[in-house]
Amino acid sequence: MAYEQLKLSNQVCFRLYTASRLVIQAYKPFFDKLGITYAQYLVLMVLWESDHMPVNDIAKRLVLETNTVTPLTKRMEVMGLISRKRSETDSRSVIVSLTEKGKDMEESASKIPNCMLDILKDSGVDGVSVMVMVPGLDSIIECLSAPKL
Repeated sequence: MAYEQLKLSNQVCFRLYTASRLVIQAYKPFFDKLGITYAQYLVLMVLWESDHMPVNDIAKRLVLETNTVTPLTKRMEVMGLISRKRSETDSRSVIVSLTEKGKDMEESASKIPNCMLDILKDSGVDGVSVMVMVPGLDSIIECLSAPKL
């Protein structure tokens, strides 16, 4: 191979991509029981923390573009999980709020993180080693999501 840096085994990005894909795949049975997707779970988690948020704020929290979050919230509204209403103070802003169905889902969803840790532990992955990764991943996210000047 002419370029050692192009070996798949030398790619951090491949590991991040693969880990992300496999974690989401492992979550899928839990989400299927709730009738939601991973992306919908993320939106719900943001709203469970702080209900009645503008779409733009949800997008910022999830490090996504508004044009990604808008169709997602529209689908969630059709599902009866959230409501979307124009802001009374800024007609350009759409406020997203949990419905009773969305609020009721929180208790069932609260079991998912521990189930995931159990899956990892059963596979021989120490929960502490998972948590040790968090600051490093946060640094990568912060660095790559910072506005470029």
